[in-house]
Amino acid sequence: MVRLFGTDGVRGLAGVDVTAELALHLAHAAALVLGRNARAESRRATAVVARDPRVSGEFIAAAVASGLAAAGVDVLEAGVIPTPAAAYLVADTGADFGVMISASHNPAPDNGIKFFAEGGKKLPDDVEDEIEAAMAGPLVGTTGREVGRIRRFADAEDRYLVHLLGTLEGLSLEGVHVALDCAHGAAAGISPDVFHAAGAKVTVIGNDPDGFNINDGIGSTHLEKLIETVKQSGADLGIAHDGDADRCLAIDGDGNVVDGDKIMAILALSMSQRGKLAENTLVATVMSNLGLKLAMADNGIDVVQTNVGDRYVLESINEHGYTLGGEQSGHVIMSDYATTGDGILTGLHLAAEVVRSGKTLGQLAECMTVYPQVLVNVRGVDRTRVHGDELLGQAIYQAEAALAGQGRVLLRPSGTEPVVRVMVEAATQEVAEQLANDLAQVVKERLAI
Repeated sequence: MVRLFGTDGVRGLAGVDVTAELALHLAHAAALVLGRNARAESRRATAVVARDPRVSGEFIAAAVASGLAAAGVDVLEAGVIPTPAAAYLVADTGADFGVMISASHNPAPDNGIKFFAEGGKKLPDDVEDEIEAAMAGPLVGTTGREVGRIRRFADAEDRYLVHLLGTLEGLSLEGVHVALDCAHGAAAGISPDVFHAAGAKVTVIGNDPDGFNINDGIGSTHLEKLIETVKQSGADLGIAHDGDADRCLAIDGDGNVVDGDKIMAILALSMSQRGKLAENTLVATVMSNLGLKLAMADNGIDVVQTNVGDRYVLESINEHGYTLGGEQSGHVIMSDYATTGDGILTGLHLAAEVVRSGKTLGQLAECMTVYPQVLVNVRGVDRTRVHGDELLGQAIYQAEAALAGQGRVLLRPSGTEPVVRVMVEAATQEVAEQLANDLAQVVKERLAI
């Protein structure tokens, strides 16, 4: 049986995979599982419900709110706000849980439903499994005074804006020109206001969502328009969000991309110097560039690596009390201020470091040298035998020996498909491509189905 929850909630084609019926049943099941502490205390549970501006979010949010209220949960409807805003508001209001309706960086026809537990934290796998199991049971409605109320969360954006500005601890962005790409998504209504309020000069693109244009040739997965805007406007830096604004990628004043690894390197060095990097440790995934680990080592900062996925980064941060982690894709978690990746928060603190250091973003990004990275997806193979084939193991050993410490090799089996991902980093693009292609051929021959 295929698990309903993926790596980040339930996601699929709205109206086909993610239907109103599914949303209602899922919300009802979540009310049973996530509202049990409230029931044990003989009180009604409260949930924050938010969405990105996809047109399908309207009917899905209505179904979710209906399912929750019918199960006796009071609903605070926050409307269109970023995913990290929803997580923050769960904690800020003391709500029992939250629901975010978004498909993040996916195209407009997709949508998804994700949950936050009390305190605005992502759900562990076992709790998601409980919710999925509860969907098999009957819908049990409440009556009379037990029925939940649905109310508009009128000051949701204002609370989040005040929170974000407070993280700067009085530092002004005056004198910094920031170009923002809001991806026609959830950041459109608040990111420009936050940067303006922080004192920056702001040029904005991608801030006209119509329900259908989210992530359409714009945002963190399509940086070309932001690069052009930075160059034409003379901005000091550009900040790109994705559809639900939990990611941040950046562009320096010369139009060069500053990815999640470089952003983490810049923030880690700053936080370490200011005594704000817990255990002097950065958390990154195995897909982060080798250059990040080497740059951190040069500055006495430890790097803890996790599996791919911001949820695994979060697990490590929460377990050990670290204060910074993230992914190359731009999910950056600053746990002193947020319980999830927050693209607006990250962008603010990146701009703040430009002010604090007196350097350009391009100069700050020089703290890390990016090693050429080649990724080859080998399809139609038995992914379960990646670590058990002797000849493949020998080929990996030989490739690592050829790199002589100036690169690395990583083979990752897909979690859902007959695919093995071969990643090689090396000092030159040519060496990385040659070794990656050679290993891919061995994988294809040895693991053929």
